[in-house]
Amino acid sequence: MNLSPPLTPTPQIAPAIQGSGFAIAAAASVAELAHVSVSDLLGLGVHWQDLPRDPYLKDGGRYRYRRHASYTVSGSELKMVPHRAHWQSVDYNALHGGIERWFEPITPALANDVYWQALIKNTAGLLNSLKPVTTWFIEAHQFRIDTSDGIGRPTPEGAHRDGVDFVAVFLIDRHNIKGGETRIFEVNTSSGLRFTLTEPWSVLLMNDERMIHETTPIQPTMPHGYRDTLVLTFRSNGFQNSPHANSQ
Repeated sequence: MNLSPPLTPTPQIAPAIQGSGFAIAAAASVAELAHVSVSDLLGLGVHWQDLPRDPYLKDGGRYRYRRHASYTVSGSELKMVPHRAHWQSVDYNALHGGIERWFEPITPALANDVYWQALIKNTAGLLNSLKPVTTWFIEAHQFRIDTSDGIGRPTPEGAHRDGVDFVAVFLIDRHNIKGGETRIFEVNTSSGLRFTLTEPWSVLLMNDERMIHETTPIQPTMPHGYRDTLVLTFRSNGFQNSPHANSQ
C-alpha cells in the first residue's frame, strides 16, 4: 500500500521549504511554477527511454541508468556548462564518493527543449526567493531504476544528503513496480516522513542542509518494471569538484 504524500498548495511551497525544510507538490503546481502545462512536462518523458547504464555501481548491480548535465542560472539567464564529471565527497556519499563519475550527457533534443529549460530556470527562481544568490550551480540527473536484477535500488548509498543547498526530486514514471517509498528525516532530530510519489511530475523539494533522504528498493509486479526520476541539485558556491580537478 502506497502512502500518499501531503501535498503543498502552490502559494505555500516556498514558505513550506523555509519553515519545514521541504515541500511536496503535485504536477499541476510544478507546471504552474515552471510556466508550462502539465502536458508539456509529460512530453519530456520520452527522453527517459534511451538512458545508458550507470557503469559505476559498486554493489555490482545492473539496475541503474542515467544521464547528466550541468547548468548555471544567473538571474533569468540559464546556461549549460561544458560536460563535466559528477563528484561527491565521501562525507555525502560513502558508497560512490571520492571518484569522478563521467556519465553520458543528456541528449541535444532534451537540452534544446524549451520546456526543460523553463523547468530548470523557474525552479531556480523559486529557490532564489528562499536564498537570494548571484548564480545557482545546477546538476541535472536523469535516472531509471529497473528490476532487471529482481530488485532496483534508487539510493544504494542509503539515507544521505547531497552536499548542496537544495534538491528537487521529480517522479517521471512508475511502471509495473511496488516499493519506491521516499523517506525524509530532519538532520538533527528523529522527526521524519514516509510517502510514495505516484503522480508523474510530482516533486519533492528539500533544503539539503536540513533534510536527509532515501528511497526504498523497488520490485517488479510484472515483467520490466522501472521507476524514472529527475533529480536537480542547486548549489550557491560552485560545483562540487574533485580536489584534483580545476575549480569552477
